[in-house]
Amino acid sequence: MNDQSPNANILIVDDDRELGEMLKEFLAPDHFDLTPCLSGEEGIQALQEEAFDLLILDIMLPGMSGLDVLKQVRQVSDIPVIMLTARGDDVDRILGLEFGADDYLSKPFNPRELLARIKAIMRRSQPGASRGHRINVGSIELDTRSRRVTAGSEQIRLTGAEFELLRCLAESPGETVSKERLSRQALGRRHMPYDRSIDTHVSNVRGKLATAAVVNPIIQSRRGVGYCLLVDE
Repeated sequence: MNDQSPNANILIVDDDRELGEMLKEFLAPDHFDLTPCLSGEEGIQALQEEAFDLLILDIMLPGMSGLDVLKQVRQVSDIPVIMLTARGDDVDRILGLEFGADDYLSKPFNPRELLARIKAIMRRSQPGASRGHRINVGSIELDTRSRRVTAGSEQIRLTGAEFELLRCLAESPGETVSKERLSRQALGRRHMPYDRSIDTHVSNVRGKLATAAVVNPIIQSRRGVGYCLLVDE
């Protein structure tokens, strides 16, 4: 963000009070206003009372778990979400992504890495340029300005990461797109070995397209390489 941009409002839900205060101070010079909440219940209430641009959500919370918070949030909001997980806990990471988190970060983490993730998400959350902002593939249309996906008159709700992933594939229909390219566009970071984030996001997009009865296009796996959006002309 630059000096001309208004401050972005970020909510962090984590029972580590010191972490919240440290991140609030660390993020302030980059024009991010951080509001800390110590429980899932408190976080849900804050989201109902105030508009936030991004949610940082710890999975391990007292009382209402982070995953339960995420499920409730996703019923009413497409706010970008970064999950904080225990290092090495693959199950929690995968569940978080399946429930609609955009990205995750394992504890303990370097605050600079969190800042990089936040900036990447905020960049891709900005409205697209007005020129050439509609992409039509098969029976779906992507509007890069409003960041909406529709199949006929039905809107398909995608998270920010899911939208960018589908957009990346839709911009090169019929071509194999590497996981590295998908990760850089959808997550704003390099694809790391054994990282299942892209695979999980693809699975989510497939599920949402299927729920909307979309059979054209389809996302096909290219084992060991990436994915391809196949369109039946």
